[in-house]
Amino acid sequence: MKKPSLTALAAVLALSTPALAQKLTPERVFADPSLSGPTARGVALSPAGKRVTYLKGKPEAANIQDLWAADVKGGEPYRLIDSAALSSGDKELSEAEKARRERARVSARGIVEYSWDRQGRFILVPLDGDLYLDAVADGKITRLTETPGDEVDAKVSPKGGYVSYVRDQNLYIKPVAGGAETALTTDGKDALSFGIAEFIVQEELDRFTGYWWSPDESRIVYTRVDESGVDIVPRADIGPGGATVVNQRYPRAGRPNAVVDLFVRDLASGKVTALDLGANKDIYVARVAWSADGKTVYVQRLSRDQKTLDLLAFDAATGAGKTILTDTDPHFIEVSNDFRPLTDGTFLWGSEKDGNQHLYRYAADGKLIAQITKGDWPVIGLEGVDEARKVAIFSASIDTPIERRLYEVSYAKPGKPKALTSAGGWWAAKVADNGGAFAGTYSDPKTPSQTALYSADGKRVRWIEENKLAEGHPYWPYAANLPQPEFGALKAADGETLHYEILKPIGFDPAKKYPAIVSVYGGPHAQRVMKNWHSPSERTYLEAGYVIFKLDNRGSGNRSAKFMRALDRKLGTVEVEDQLLGAKFLASQPYVDADKLGVMGWSYGGFMALMLLTAENTPFKAGAAGAPPTEWSLYDTAYTERYMGKPDENKAGYAYSDINNRIDKLAPGSLLLLHGMADDNVIFENSTRLMAALQRKAILFEMAMYPGERHSAPGSKTKGLSVLKTHLDFFDRKLKGR
Repeated sequence: MKKPSLTALAAVLALSTPALAQKLTPERVFADPSLSGPTARGVALSPAGKRVTYLKGKPEAANIQDLWAADVKGGEPYRLIDSAALSSGDKELSEAEKARRERARVSARGIVEYSWDRQGRFILVPLDGDLYLDAVADGKITRLTETPGDEVDAKVSPKGGYVSYVRDQNLYIKPVAGGAETALTTDGKDALSFGIAEFIVQEELDRFTGYWWSPDESRIVYTRVDESGVDIVPRADIGPGGATVVNQRYPRAGRPNAVVDLFVRDLASGKVTALDLGANKDIYVARVAWSADGKTVYVQRLSRDQKTLDLLAFDAATGAGKTILTDTDPHFIEVSNDFRPLTDGTFLWGSEKDGNQHLYRYAADGKLIAQITKGDWPVIGLEGVDEARKVAIFSASIDTPIERRLYEVSYAKPGKPKALTSAGGWWAAKVADNGGAFAGTYSDPKTPSQTALYSADGKRVRWIEENKLAEGHPYWPYAANLPQPEFGALKAADGETLHYEILKPIGFDPAKKYPAIVSVYGGPHAQRVMKNWHSPSERTYLEAGYVIFKLDNRGSGNRSAKFMRALDRKLGTVEVEDQLLGAKFLASQPYVDADKLGVMGWSYGGFMALMLLTAENTPFKAGAAGAPPTEWSLYDTAYTERYMGKPDENKAGYAYSDINNRIDKLAPGSLLLLHGMADDNVIFENSTRLMAALQRKAILFEMAMYPGERHSAPGSKTKGLSVLKTHLDFFDRKLKGR
């Protein structure tokens, strides 16, 4: 059954929405149930293909997740595991697990991850630092661990014989059939750890594991991470009950990184073989994978300057290795997840070498066989492979960057990609291991996220979470005034197309003039202008009578390599120019009061808010800067050096983007500075140095600090409402004079 068209859906919505909508308050945005409705996360298809499993928040507490299931052949979804039945949820997680979740942007509690064994016999469920097994045959749940430490990054071995995990910086395995655990490493302590992805590759390279099973589960390759050379940055973790000092090893730009080595352990013999990554230890281990036959370990080695990415192939038995492929870029390499070894010995590889991220097929020795995708658009991600049909399944925005669809293309006989999902919105997909089906999640500005199971040809098999915006949906009382963004495009100074989005106030009157707020991120990768379901918190600004404007400047994601590399070695320049261009366009709209423009952003968006407030002849009267990097040498190595180089190599660029060098241009009283007081990403020092500089010059500003909060304070269950109301109060006073 095909998905109904957007036109038909809009017609039904127009006929069925309530005549009068309630006003949406900030309090309701952060109350339960979630206004966006039930959302399926972590969707997986059972190995036998009979059930779909997923995580879903409790109706009364959306931030606490349970494990749910739905039978492929039909019937109502049902709760498989109630997290409250296994854990009270009040266990204090270790600092290492808190940090790992922060890196992965996991804010939920309860069951936040799970995994099937490949034979479909059981499901491994980590919960609050311990591990449980759910037997599929009878539903019996067995507790595997109960230790003072947290078992993290737990996995089921490929043949289902073991469960593996890291605890207290060492790697362990435990037989599923019963018996004692075995420590594969024992030296982990202090600055030395095994099987763990270090801070920098989690935060900036999206590698969240430090060990990998061979397909026949006879071997494990794992990392040895030595952080003894990494600077200790004492971080005050200021919470509601007091302050503690965390001696965090934080690799700042230009300073030493962790030294990472790789080893292969043979489980039967206990033999440990080192993999020689080269004489230069100042590199990043970006990705690790096994060949389909389990004989080869592939390692992606990224140079410190991130201009060279090597693919190394190692004999798992002997450790002998060689470089089989090298990608280089004069600016920087963006590491992807688009590498996939195939059973015939060839492999798929993603590269931007033709100007866009595209897929290629290589022989086992690294010889190019064929380019699989091509065109003036990038592959967003290789989502799966169906080797029986010899097709690669990928996500992309071929028609327009503001929509995303799922496609397939033959890698044996490359041709035009075939769309598997409909146009008009934004798709995300989880493809089954064999590529025979996928779980697709769709949304658009009128449609909250809907998740269904689809066959390989894109036909819907069944709903997982239909989440229909109809009577009974949490958003239904507000649906008559559902905000509808207007999309358009501007031209940057170099001719590049910049997509924008405008949201008008609830009850919009074209004869009136409204204050407007630019909502900005602006940094590399991030994309803000999309035809997807918008966060209900955004609507509160519309209810308060503001126009909201977003623009994807040069450097943002899902565009060409040229578009993204416009920021190279000059953060705070072209992206600021583009946002000022957007502000000029916004101010020209007949319904916008050009004297009442504000700007707000968090993280890189906080940096952008500060840059825009201090720009020459800034049009902004007020700005809210959350958790801003105020001086790039205080931020981490991989991110900062990728775009700026090391501080001693780009002194002018670092000086130009140092906010403290610009504060004389800041209008007194125009800044609201916000920061979590336990932030381990953009360290609190970024804001305290700015506070001190402003106070030295007696430049008045406002601030809101959040005890106990890390980097993601706006989404916090405890502080998010305060962040939102603080923003609204600030802009009401500064832009409306209230």
